[in-house]
Amino acid sequence: MSVRVRRVYEPPEPEDGVRVLVDRLWPRGLARDAARVDEWPKGLTPSTELRQWYHAGEGSYEEFARRYEAELAEPEAAQLLDGVRKLAARSTVTLVTGSKNLEQGHVAVLARLLES
Repeated sequence: MSVRVRRVYEPPEPEDGVRVLVDRLWPRGLARDAARVDEWPKGLTPSTELRQWYHAGEGSYEEFARRYEAELAEPEAAQLLDGVRKLAARSTVTLVTGSKNLEQGHVAVLARLLES
């Protein structure tokens, strides 16, 4: 299983395989054809409430990850996560995001769950 993480603003590479946008909103200033996004499962993204709570600096990354994992355990999100996991079992999957912080955000949680 191969899961990569990249910013959606970086030019696509042949090694990306299936590019999965993991943001709820389309990234600002980016044309859809330039992003070369293959999948956009919005239900895999953190809820608006959780995202706002975390970005307001009210909690730690560890608490955010715990709450986000609980959201991903809900039936709709779990089904979407399984779908991406199946894609990753067949070929490389690159999770793309507009976020600047790839190490302490939702994309890091997703990548960890997909690789486990």
